[in-house]
Amino acid sequence: MTESNVLTAPAGSSGPPGPAERVLPLRRPGRWIATAIVLVLVSQAAHGLLTNPFYQWDRFAYWFVRPVILEGLFITLQVAAYSAVLGLAGGILLALGRLSTNPVLRSVSWTYIWLLRSVPLIVVLLFLYNLSALYPTLSFGVPFGPAFFTFDESRLATDIVVAVVGLSLNEAAYAAEVVRAGVLSVDQGQHEAAAALGLPKRYQFARIVFPQALRSIVPAYVNQLIGLVKATSLVFYVSLLDLFGSVQSLGSTYPGDVVPLLLVATFWYVVLTSVVSVIQFYVERYYARGALRTVPPTPLQRARTGLRDLRDRFRKETAR
Repeated sequence: MTESNVLTAPAGSSGPPGPAERVLPLRRPGRWIATAIVLVLVSQAAHGLLTNPFYQWDRFAYWFVRPVILEGLFITLQVAAYSAVLGLAGGILLALGRLSTNPVLRSVSWTYIWLLRSVPLIVVLLFLYNLSALYPTLSFGVPFGPAFFTFDESRLATDIVVAVVGLSLNEAAYAAEVVRAGVLSVDQGQHEAAAALGLPKRYQFARIVFPQALRSIVPAYVNQLIGLVKATSLVFYVSLLDLFGSVQSLGSTYPGDVVPLLLVATFWYVVLTSVVSVIQFYVERYYARGALRTVPPTPLQRARTGLRDLRDRFRKETAR
């Protein structure tokens, strides 16, 4: 409830009713002072960013859409997309393993999640990059027995494969906990209702439980995707020239352009994470249809509502 000052007639007064009471909003000088301070600080930061010659905005414009930058950006998109899909698939399997009644599956899933969340991502990438030194050939067959087929690991493990596998293994550990938390957030009555229908376990999960769990999974996992997009910058250490790798390489060749090159990388990462955030909003809005009476308005709808309110307020003020 909004606090306000109401002008009313004195108690005990008699006579015909007066004009409609006028409500005066409570003045908040502290809020206006804080707003003014924030605007001044933002203005100073923007002025320094635009006028400081050290940023070399002309060089920023030169490098922004250079082919070498766009090629690195494309590699970043590839690695992030493959890792996101494989990481989510692995996370779902690991979450099902942790929720399983089978002690072996539960123990193995817990150990994998514990280990991969404990080891830094850069260590995982470097270990996979040097895996051919430990295991020159990989085989599949009977343990301690004959191998059905063998292949050369060094030929299979290209730079992009190492990057995708490393990021996917790391992402699956975190995605597993996100998926498990989403499944546990579904009301127990839904599980019981699904079991009462006599559906097989896989249909109970795919048709009833998992769609409801997505309302909790999507926001948390999109945060993971944003972290994944930024984590792709580490693949530079396994000799893959992604966006950050291209910037680093160009910075070594053109040391005078290090700052504008870093600004180019920063801008593109901001663009990528912003796109993911927009997708998150619309996916959340889609899955909120069954849980909320009214879905959240889109930014365009909010802008239209704000403009309409301003127009109505202006008409009321001018009509007085």
